Amino acid sequence: MSLSIQVEQLTQRFGETTALDNVSFSLDAGKIYGLLGRNGSGKSTLLSIVAAFRKPTSGQVLVDSEPVFENSRLTRQICLIRDSVDVITDEPIKDAISFAASVRPYWDQAYADQLIDRFGLDRNKKVNKLSRGQHSALGVVLGLAARAPLTMFDESYLGMDAPSRYIFYDELLADYVRHPRTIIISTHLIEEVSKLFEEVLIIDRGKLLLHDEQERLLQRGASVTGQADAVDRFMNGLNVLNVRQLGSTKSATVFGELDGARLREAETAGLDVGPVALQDLFVHLTTKPEEQA
Repeated sequence: MSLSIQVEQLTQRFGETTALDNVSFSLDAGKIYGLLGRNGSGKSTLLSIVAAFRKPTSGQVLVDSEPVFENSRLTRQICLIRDSVDVITDEPIKDAISFAASVRPYWDQAYADQLIDRFGLDRNKKVNKLSRGQHSALGVVLGLAARAPLTMFDESYLGMDAPSRYIFYDELLADYVRHPRTIIISTHLIEEVSKLFEEVLIIDRGKLLLHDEQERLLQRGASVTGQADAVDRFMNGLNVLNVRQLGSTKSATVFGELDGARLREAETAGLDVGPVALQDLFVHLTTKPEEQA
């Protein structure tokens, strides 16, 4: 089972600070989404509203075509795992697992036990005695074993070392294939986890910058390299995100569809046109003018 999401003109203010500014988008059920944004962009605020942890200042979130706030039918089917991991910290891991099993209608205890063993967690160890990596691993166990129709991970695995993170990515993808659901991953580790994303949302300073299928998004970005004067002519009329020059060679990152005529123009001019990684594209799209070198 999976849940769809519709966000309509969502605004969240904290005093004079606007965390989300008139954000609207729709997410189909049964896909893995990447939610990208710089620190303070509004990612965590957005996920907390989708999970019905808070009521927005204005606008609304519909999950499965119903308002999610104070909707117990839906909230039982939504799991948001945050970096803090919302459990009682002076109890052992086994108690946190038992509590999750009692409130999560799709909980899979056998899978939880498998994950606990794979991450090397001690069931009798108190949560407040865990290392940061172990704490993150517990969050991953709670999020995956819940098998919630809408599962969200908000930077919840950043404390894990690289091998443990890759275990998480492998487990998430394998279990998603076995038990499809809607998954949203908020992350800074774009290069590592981007292979999981079917669609990508980028939030910048509280506004939705773009939402697209990852494959189509990557097709809209290109790196153009060659003689500086030829690159300058080619860039005319394009959305240029970044330019770097070394001697007479210039490289530009452009954003927009390059049709066949444009590609032939580049070839004739002796320019190299290559792809741009999602992380690089994200950096260029969200870099403020004053931050550019």
